[in-house]
Amino acid sequence: MIRAGLILAPAALLACAPVQDQFARDAARNAVQPVLAERFPGVPLEPASNCVINAATGAEIAQLALAASQPLTHPSTNALVVEIATRPETIRCLATDGLAPFLI
Repeated sequence: MIRAGLILAPAALLACAPVQDQFARDAARNAVQPVLAERFPGVPLEPASNCVINAATGAEIAQLALAASQPLTHPSTNALVVEIATRPETIRCLATDGLAPFLI
Protein backbone atom coordinates (compact mmCIF):
# COMPACT_ATOMS: atom_id res chain seq x y z
CA MET A 1 0.00 0.00 0.00
CA ILE A 2 2.80 2.43 0.89
CA ARG A 3 4.61 1.49 -2.31
CA ALA A 4 1.53 2.36 -4.38
CA GLY A 5 1.33 5.72 -2.63
CA LEU A 6 4.96 6.45 -3.43
CA ILE A 7 4.35 5.67 -7.07
CA LEU A 8 1.11 7.66 -7.36
CA ALA A 9 2.26 10.77 -5.45
CA PRO A 10 4.52 12.12 -8.25
CA ALA A 11 1.78 11.47 -10.78
CA ALA A 12 -0.66 13.48 -8.69
CA LEU A 13 1.81 16.36 -8.46
CA LEU A 14 2.34 16.31 -12.21
CA ALA A 15 -1.40 16.50 -12.76
CA CYS A 16 -1.44 19.77 -10.79
CA ALA A 17 1.28 21.38 -12.92
CA PRO A 18 -1.07 22.74 -15.64
CA VAL A 19 -3.32 24.25 -12.97
CA GLN A 20 -0.35 25.88 -11.25
CA ASP A 21 0.95 27.20 -14.56
CA GLN A 22 -2.43 28.74 -15.42
CA PHE A 23 -2.69 30.26 -11.95
CA ALA A 24 0.77 31.85 -12.31
CA ARG A 25 -0.06 33.13 -15.81
CA ASP A 26 -3.31 34.69 -14.58
CA ALA A 27 -1.50 36.37 -11.69
CA ALA A 28 1.26 37.59 -14.01
CA ARG A 29 -1.36 39.05 -16.34
CA ASN A 30 -2.52 41.25 -13.44
CA ALA A 31 0.99 42.73 -13.26
CA VAL A 32 1.40 43.05 -17.04
CA GLN A 33 -1.83 44.85 -17.93
CA PRO A 34 -1.27 48.05 -15.90
CA VAL A 35 2.22 48.41 -17.36
CA LEU A 36 0.94 47.90 -20.91
CA ALA A 37 -1.86 50.42 -20.33
CA GLU A 38 0.63 53.01 -19.09
CA ARG A 39 3.53 52.38 -21.48
CA PHE A 40 1.58 51.47 -24.63
CA PRO A 41 -1.67 53.45 -24.50
CA GLY A 42 -4.34 52.28 -26.91
CA VAL A 43 -3.00 48.73 -27.19
CA PRO A 44 -5.80 46.19 -26.62
CA LEU A 45 -4.87 44.88 -23.18
CA GLU A 46 -6.18 41.33 -23.31
CA PRO A 47 -4.49 40.24 -26.55
CA ALA A 48 -1.33 42.23 -25.78
CA SER A 49 -0.99 40.77 -22.30
CA ASN A 50 -1.48 37.28 -23.76
CA CYS A 51 1.38 37.93 -26.17
CA VAL A 52 3.64 39.15 -23.36
CA ILE A 53 2.79 36.21 -21.10
CA ASN A 54 3.30 33.70 -23.91
CA ALA A 55 6.74 35.17 -24.70
CA ALA A 56 7.87 35.19 -21.07
CA THR A 57 10.01 32.46 -19.59
CA GLY A 58 8.83 30.44 -16.62
CA ALA A 59 11.06 32.45 -14.30
CA GLU A 60 9.70 35.72 -15.70
CA ILE A 61 6.11 34.52 -15.24
CA ALA A 62 6.91 33.65 -11.63
CA GLN A 63 8.49 37.08 -11.10
CA LEU A 64 5.47 38.83 -12.63
CA ALA A 65 3.05 36.71 -10.61
CA LEU A 66 4.83 37.77 -7.42
CA ALA A 67 4.79 41.40 -8.57
CA ALA A 68 1.02 41.22 -9.03
CA SER A 69 0.61 40.83 -5.28
CA GLN A 70 2.29 44.18 -4.60
CA PRO A 71 0.16 47.32 -4.14
CA LEU A 72 2.40 49.44 -6.40
CA THR A 73 4.14 48.56 -9.64
CA HIS A 74 7.87 48.38 -9.03
CA PRO A 75 10.20 49.90 -11.66
CA SER A 76 11.77 46.47 -12.20
CA THR A 77 8.34 45.10 -13.13
CA ASN A 78 7.92 47.93 -15.65
CA ALA A 79 11.33 47.16 -17.11
CA LEU A 80 10.62 43.43 -17.34
CA VAL A 81 7.28 43.93 -19.09
CA VAL A 82 8.80 46.38 -21.57
CA GLU A 83 11.69 44.00 -22.21
CA ILE A 84 9.32 41.11 -22.94
CA ALA A 85 6.98 43.31 -24.99
CA THR A 86 9.80 44.44 -27.27
CA ARG A 87 11.12 40.96 -28.05
CA PRO A 88 10.74 39.91 -31.69
CA GLU A 89 8.41 37.00 -30.85
CA THR A 90 6.16 39.31 -28.82
CA ILE A 91 6.06 41.88 -31.61
CA ARG A 92 5.17 39.14 -34.11
CA CYS A 93 2.40 37.96 -31.80
CA LEU A 94 1.08 41.50 -31.43
CA ALA A 95 1.11 41.96 -35.19
CA THR A 96 -0.81 38.75 -35.85
CA ASP A 97 -2.94 38.17 -32.76
CA GLY A 98 -2.88 41.37 -30.75
CA LEU A 99 -3.56 44.20 -33.14
CA ALA A 100 -4.63 42.53 -36.40
CA PRO A 101 -8.28 42.02 -35.39
CA PHE A 102 -8.55 45.75 -34.68
CA LEU A 103 -6.95 46.81 -37.96
CA ILE A 104 -9.40 45.02 -40.25
